[in-house]
Amino acid sequence: MSYKKLRNIVFTLHRILGFAIAPIAILVGLTGSLIVFQREINDFQRHQQFGAIIPRGDRLSLEVILDIVKAAYANQPEMAFQRVYFPSKPDDLFDVIISVPGNDWLDIYVNPYTGTILGDSLHPNAVQRFLQIVYELHTSLKLGDLGLQILGVVGLGMSIVAIAGIILWPGWRKLMAGFKIKWSAHPKRLNFDLHKVSGITTAIFLLFTFFTGFAWNLGYVDPLVRAITFSPSLPEVVSQPLAGQSPLPLSQQMKTAHLALPDGGLRSIDLTKDPKAPLRLRMKLRQELEEYGNSNVYLDQYSGQVLRVENSLKASLGDKILNSFQPLHFGTFGGLPTRILYVFVGLAPLILFITGFVMWWYRKRKHKDDYSPKQSYIN
Repeated sequence: MSYKKLRNIVFTLHRILGFAIAPIAILVGLTGSLIVFQREINDFQRHQQFGAIIPRGDRLSLEVILDIVKAAYANQPEMAFQRVYFPSKPDDLFDVIISVPGNDWLDIYVNPYTGTILGDSLHPNAVQRFLQIVYELHTSLKLGDLGLQILGVVGLGMSIVAIAGIILWPGWRKLMAGFKIKWSAHPKRLNFDLHKVSGITTAIFLLFTFFTGFAWNLGYVDPLVRAITFSPSLPEVVSQPLAGQSPLPLSQQMKTAHLALPDGGLRSIDLTKDPKAPLRLRMKLRQELEEYGNSNVYLDQYSGQVLRVENSLKASLGDKILNSFQPLHFGTFGGLPTRILYVFVGLAPLILFITGFVMWWYRKRKHKDDYSPKQSYIN
């Protein structure tokens, strides 16, 4: 197959696939730009809504916090604890996540020093409500599992479009020409320059975000990465219920976790009603960039035995690759500069679609001119 024929195939794939998935890709990009700083916006909104949290002595124990939440939501008999996020700063709050009928996840915000319930996610303000809708559109199109599948397919499609765009970039023949925009040129040429430059400067980041979305939503990448890197899946761990014995106090389990991973700071605990499920405590090591860390300690609920320790700094190659998906998707790998960059990367699908459509329109118009009755008569 000649180079020209191969290039035409790649170009056709790039154009057709790009147009086919453009509406959803644009929606995902724009919503992604809006939620890059969602946590900071929510924190600001909560401080505006609840006021500043003033440190007063030691924080209340986790058991006390959970008892307060349980009493406050006693009118919800099917309420179940799901997870607790710990304060990361002295003026931060406990975020207790529960499930209640009609709501899979409900956040309860608790003052860590007084135990006062400050509010919950059932009563968001207008900004928080808007961001929640944006988040749901970004992650599932507000279509549940069907939306996850659709976005997984779109993620794969956009990954192919990005790779094809990199292959088609004219800068491979002449580097500087690939980055040059002739602002005074004919609109057709200017549009082409905008497409090629905006495409090549964002292609790798679009590939990061859409490929990781595909990997999470469809789940085919995990076993593939492990197979290629010879990194076997970690064995499943379970708790062993003991007759007549309740799960150990969480405060005791927290001490065990700190002994198992002494350099880690506790960020969250996954709670469960399943007696055979392990207790998972998520830790953040000082060297980790991710806000909540990628290290975990799994404990037996009843004996307190350490079932598994996952130190992200000592993880297998496969696990390190899989752990890198989160910072690559959210743009946190370079700190604040890359997060700001990702705001603009989210606009790229819209810009590329518009410039790509204009390029197609020019080509179509030229094709019609070439085969107009007048032209045919002259020939």
